[in-house]
Amino acid sequence: MLPSAYAEKLPAPTGKPVLTISGKIGNMNVGDKAVFDLAMLEKLGMKTIETTTPRYTGKVRFDGIPLSKLMDLVGAKGTSARVLALNDYTTIIPIDDFYKFPVIMALKMNGQYMRIRDKGPLFIVYPYDSSAELQNQIYYSRSAPASFKR
Repeated sequence: MLPSAYAEKLPAPTGKPVLTISGKIGNMNVGDKAVFDLAMLEKLGMKTIETTTPRYTGKVRFDGIPLSKLMDLVGAKGTSARVLALNDYTTIIPIDDFYKFPVIMALKMNGQYMRIRDKGPLFIVYPYDSSAELQNQIYYSRSAPASFKR
């Protein structure tokens, strides 16, 4: 079921694209991809995670889109997401993670839009402090600046 913000076909972005999801998806807006600008993502509704991470000192507040909601929106099929960062870092994340944990794609860190030098403009964040299971290198390596290929 699609969020009410996009109950029909996903609209094309009108601003600068910040996220492209491709691969095994059913709801596309630019060719065979789902492309989002910042306003489109914010329209989906933001959630907050406050957690410590190995990349930052102390507890950090992240605001972003639940990845389960984003996967549902694009009609994601398959078992994993290949995430590509602007610096060519790649990680593979099981789609089940997005439903098992409240993983978000953060747009903001401590109330400010994330800059590229701060791992932005989008950054995948797990709620590390919520479970000892998440406090290991497997999950830390899945946090990445993001552009999805499924």
